[in-house]
Amino acid sequence: MLLLIAALFAVFLFIGMPVAFALALAAFPVFLATGTMPPTVAIQKMVTATQSFPLLAVPFFIFAGNLMNATGITERLVRFARLLTGWMAGGLGQVSILLSLMMGGISGSAVADASMEARLLGPSMISQGGYSRAATAAVLAFGSIITATIPPSIGLILFGFINEVSIGRLFIAGVIPGLLLTVILMITAWFIARRNGYGADMVETPTFRQLWASFLDSVWALAFPVILIVGFRFGLFTATEAGAFLVFYALFVGIVVYRELTWEKFYEATKGSITDLGMVMLLIMMAAVLGYAVTIERGPQQITEFVTSLTSDPTFILMLVVGLLIVSGMFLEGAANILLITPIVMPVLVHAGFDPIHMGILIVTLINFGGITPPVGVIMFTVCGILNVKTGEFTAAAMPYYVAMLVFFVLLVVFPALSLFLPARLM
Repeated sequence: MLLLIAALFAVFLFIGMPVAFALALAAFPVFLATGTMPPTVAIQKMVTATQSFPLLAVPFFIFAGNLMNATGITERLVRFARLLTGWMAGGLGQVSILLSLMMGGISGSAVADASMEARLLGPSMISQGGYSRAATAAVLAFGSIITATIPPSIGLILFGFINEVSIGRLFIAGVIPGLLLTVILMITAWFIARRNGYGADMVETPTFRQLWASFLDSVWALAFPVILIVGFRFGLFTATEAGAFLVFYALFVGIVVYRELTWEKFYEATKGSITDLGMVMLLIMMAAVLGYAVTIERGPQQITEFVTSLTSDPTFILMLVVGLLIVSGMFLEGAANILLITPIVMPVLVHAGFDPIHMGILIVTLINFGGITPPVGVIMFTVCGILNVKTGEFTAAAMPYYVAMLVFFVLLVVFPALSLFLPARLM
């Protein structure tokens, strides 16, 4: 039956059916085949999946991120990132990577970050920075992966919810890997810029006074993830309560501090949040149906038994899971991948002795990495579509960044302390 579910899901995706409906329809043979399990149970599972207190964090963080973007925060962060890195080789490419690190504390979504930067920085990188369209798409797409690890990552919220792992610990665990990935990508961009002759965006190095003034102008946005970490460390709020707090924080910044949040911008932020949330919640509801069907068929147990029958070596088991996540990321959107794949592979990894927090950071980053790999990576298609770049050209220009990501994943696997140090010390 598990093979039938997988085959149906693949067929539905191949004929172009939306992922959410493919998830639910692939599960229906299980309900039809079992005489004691009527199809109405599927409806019950859809409703039950939405009735979770931890899941409330998703709409709060999505709404808070859209509100922050409507208050002029993005423009201030661009100016600050440009002062910090615009004088380096690669200019706007370096700015885009650093901006992804800063925006990770606001948008929480790699696709949203890539889309925003492609529209905001892409044209300038091509016309003024000397970048080709493919090179521009590559650096913007890979920079967006940083958003997957920096709180409040929507991927980490979904992972924690579906696998019953502390979201607060996941948020704190993602800080060091996010900073490490930023440094690795900036070094890669520097070498590429030196090789291809990409110039700096700024002629002169900014003065300390300029940097300090820009920092003060951006401090309300930069404090966004810091408030989360401090709140979790001292038990001031749960992930859900943090999301609610940050909505009011964003309203305060927009109305009182910057005074740029008009009724029109508030309406647009609300409408965008409803659209984003509708997509995410539909995936959660449909994935709950498929997850229940797979559980009925003892899918996680069968997969665990199969993998452990092949090998008992934890390293080899992890490599099998990594390969599966990269391949699935090539075809599925990140949220769908987290909801569908992680409940299946996590029992295997926990049985092999891996820490759930460490695996959460690795898995969510891997899944987002799959979004920038052919043939149908969502992040890749988003950036290439906005900048009018062919996927073949994107892949060729992105090869150094693929190597950089390989280095990052090796470091993340070999040194679990990169993920576990801060949660162990702060929580």
